Amino acid sequence: MKIAVCIKQVPARDWQPRLNDAKSWIRDQDAGFEMNEPDAYALEEALRLREKHGGEVVVCSAGPARIAQVLREALARGADRAIHVEDDGLASADAFVTGEVLAAAMKDEKFDLVLTGLQSDDQGFAQVGVIMAERLGISHSTIIMEVQIDNGALRVKRELEGGWFQWVAMPMPALLTIQSGINQLRYATLKGIMAAKKKEIRKALAPASASAAKQKIARLYVPEKGKKTHMIAGSPADAAKELVRRLREEARAI
Repeated sequence: MKIAVCIKQVPARDWQPRLNDAKSWIRDQDAGFEMNEPDAYALEEALRLREKHGGEVVVCSAGPARIAQVLREALARGADRAIHVEDDGLASADAFVTGEVLAAAMKDEKFDLVLTGLQSDDQGFAQVGVIMAERLGISHSTIIMEVQIDNGALRVKRELEGGWFQWVAMPMPALLTIQSGINQLRYATLKGIMAAKKKEIRKALAPASASAAKQKIARLYVPEKGKKTHMIAGSPADAAKELVRRLREEARAI
């Protein structure tokens, strides 16, 4: 089985963001970066499927040269090789551009299964996987909590709202967006780190005919803090009912 895993390098969660002069994205030169956590779960699921069914795991990413860091990390965890669409302009690309360039780089590989994280920790589009599936012309399913493959037949468990789940039978090749928590993450061993240095990272170019971005970040800003007091009139019993209503319907705290 040939499995692709799309991973993204995102700003580290413990880093204090600093915005560029246009307030449209962060200042890369001041940032610390790490592997997108949902993608780490997709990588782990791919490694487990390979251990069970055989084959290879190929990690794919798009962005500037610094992305080689997370590709090497994925190779150290056990991936067999990597594909890097290297382009500085893809660092803050929207889901349409990212999905298209990744699909173009992966198309000739003929993967049986493509896994992505449900969404990225920075932009959180949750659209790249679906767009890639459309570009590759393969079936897809989202928010996956379990993957079963038996004699080439694929069944997946999807998480729905309100604590419900759904089992779906799908044809392969297929693309799945993986929910965080589907498995227990492994970490790179010293042996894996040393082996990663010898594994291939194939450079690919973004297609010249790539579509223009359809989404644009107009402005980024730190959430504004403020205080506001609401006085609830009436008897204690009426005030308590109104308080509960507001907590449930407005604040959604209960």
